[in-house]
Amino acid sequence: MFETDKDVLDWYERQPRALTKDFVASIPWREISNHALNAAFIPVLIYMRDVEYFTDIYYRELMRTPTGKDPIIRKFMDRWSVEENQHGELLNRFLGEAGIPTSEKWQAEARSKIRWRYTIGSFIADHSARPFGKYFHGAHMVWGAINELTTLQGYRRLSDLARHPVLKIVLSAIIHEESIHSSFYWNVARVKLNQAKFSRDLARIVVGRFWTPVGQGAKPAQETNYVISTLFNGPSGMEFFKRTVSNRIERLPGFNGFTTLTERLAPIVGS
Repeated sequence: MFETDKDVLDWYERQPRALTKDFVASIPWREISNHALNAAFIPVLIYMRDVEYFTDIYYRELMRTPTGKDPIIRKFMDRWSVEENQHGELLNRFLGEAGIPTSEKWQAEARSKIRWRYTIGSFIADHSARPFGKYFHGAHMVWGAINELTTLQGYRRLSDLARHPVLKIVLSAIIHEESIHSSFYWNVARVKLNQAKFSRDLARIVVGRFWTPVGQGAKPAQETNYVISTLFNGPSGMEFFKRTVSNRIERLPGFNGFTTLTERLAPIVGS
């Protein structure tokens, strides 16, 4: 266990990149089209690609809040946003090599589809956090931990379910980096929540009332639901989500018995 958020940052900065130039060059890109890609996973890959790209939007949103001005969190976010954007680029290249039409302007096209309600809502939410100052750090970090863990486990499920050998190689590196990201969020959340009961109470209220699955809002709810139902379908998928995401969040200070995540996903996956 890390004692301070600085300890967590020091650990994070020691972690080497998985997506090095040599790794990307070693991927057998030309073999991708030799293996069938189940059409059911194409919308999932497009969704994941776009959400990874939207990290730049989330980064700028967080910079408007007291959390984004925390020097430890800010330093992490500077590297995190770059890495997540590269994940999106890698997924887009895979789609292209798999024969899925992708535009050279896919980033602009994805951004243009974000509804104005999301932009206005995020602006209001970010400014609403200001009066709480440092006490809101815990809520932001818990939210980030949930989304990073969900993304991490979503990639693992996709890798197992798609059974595409080259996609498995691509996702292995992304999974490695997402695991590091989720560990940072979770451990900083634990440190921040331990600092004050008010932080714990505030985080549980905010996450409990307002959390939505990663990407929802920037992407339509029906697209989010499709990804969730495809990757975590049925009792086995829900059990996997509970074991790898919900149970880990319940280990955070103030979140014992927090069942909101599984309760919100259960109707989507038909569990």
